[in-house]
Amino acid sequence: MPHASTILLVDDEDSIQTLLTYPLERDGYRVVQARDGEEALRRFAEEQVDLVVLDVMLPKLDGLEVCKRLRSESAVPIIMLTARGDELDKVLGLELGADDYITKPFSIREFRSRVRALLRRAVTPYSGRDREAIIERGELTIDVPRRTVEVRGEPVQLTFIEFELLALLASSPGVVFSRRELLERLRGSADYREPRTIDVHVRHLREKIEHDPGDPDLILTLRGAGYRFRSE
Repeated sequence: MPHASTILLVDDEDSIQTLLTYPLERDGYRVVQARDGEEALRRFAEEQVDLVVLDVMLPKLDGLEVCKRLRSESAVPIIMLTARGDELDKVLGLELGADDYITKPFSIREFRSRVRALLRRAVTPYSGRDREAIIERGELTIDVPRRTVEVRGEPVQLTFIEFELLALLASSPGVVFSRRELLERLRGSADYREPRTIDVHVRHLREKIEHDPGDPDLILTLRGAGYRFRSE
């Protein structure tokens, strides 16, 4: 029988814990609960966690700080829960390495859809034709099955979504992807998401793999159209 994915659910409200735990367990996931930032970090260290659902507003350590600390040691997929209309929290969460966010209040159906999409990508990452491929583009080497990236022979640490984005673009050099197309390919849907969040992930990627992130020569912007990887 396949291993049940473990989800670390971090929220200080009992009502939210109950509301979200039940449908997740019904979908077959194992849920580990934490009600403040410090407990979240402890539980993460103790458990083999496959995905983190993380509220921004937490006692002791807020969700943004927890996200930052988790990201410093792991590429585990992270979904941030943010207050309605709080664009600053969404942007900060993405800047600190969150893979997705969902705004309260939200439908349980939408929440389950987001969780399934990220876990599905984690279990069967990068849906290119040849998942065993090693993609080499100049000084950049992407080992798809091992999920490792090297630039000029030096390892580069990418988040879950950054790796997915890079593998997708680099496997189709010269092909232009709109922001919405990238969201659909990476997350299974672009609904309820701001396409500009792709810009944040692209900027982070450029900072990690480009000689000059301000004048990139690998991931290119086509104004009004989207992004493409440099043609050989």
